[in-house]
Amino acid sequence: MLVFRLVFALLLAAGLLCFAVYIGTKQPIWRRRGILLIKWTVIAGIGFFAVLILERLVLLV
Repeated sequence: MLVFRLVFALLLAAGLLCFAVYIGTKQPIWRRRGILLIKWTVIAGIGFFAVLILERLVLLV
C-alpha cells in the first residue's frame, strides 16, 4: 500500500512541477509532459482503489 501512495504522490508532484515550468517558460513540451504525468497519476489512483476493493472482496468470501 505504501508503494502505491508513494508512486501516486511522486507522479502528482512531477505533473504539477511540469505545469509550473510550462507557466514559467511557455514551452508546450512541458504542458504535454504534465498532461502525460497527470494521466498516469489517474491510472495509478484507479489501480490503488482497485487493489483496496479486491482486498475487501477477499475478506467477504
